[in-house]
Amino acid sequence: QVQLVESGGGLVQPGGSLRLSCAASGSIFRISAMGWYRQAPGNERDLVATITSDGTTNYAASTEGRFTISRDNAKNTVYLQMNSLKPEDTAVYYCKLYNRAIMKTYWGQGTQVTVSS
Repeated sequence: QVQLVESGGGLVQPGGSLRLSCAASGSIFRISAMGWYRQAPGNERDLVATITSDGTTNYAASTEGRFTISRDNAKNTVYLQMNSLKPEDTAVYYCKLYNRAIMKTYWGQGTQVTVSS
């Protein structure tokens, strides 16, 4: 069983920065793809960024150039550095682990990010 725990959310002014962290339990982290998703009230959960086990990254068009996803396999942790934040980035941010070999997907509980002056 894998548990994902997000942290680092909060209230920030437009143009500010935040770094989210997602710590994973278990031994499959380093061989799994990781992703960040977000869900605003009334909206579906949308892709923010993903990173494969070998470090290949992918971003949503709305976040590319402002957000950076990275991973530290020694710490079983994935990060999301968010810069130049906008009010429309306000959402609950979720961490996802996907392991193709065992076809399992795990989600964290989410962390709230609010961008407001």
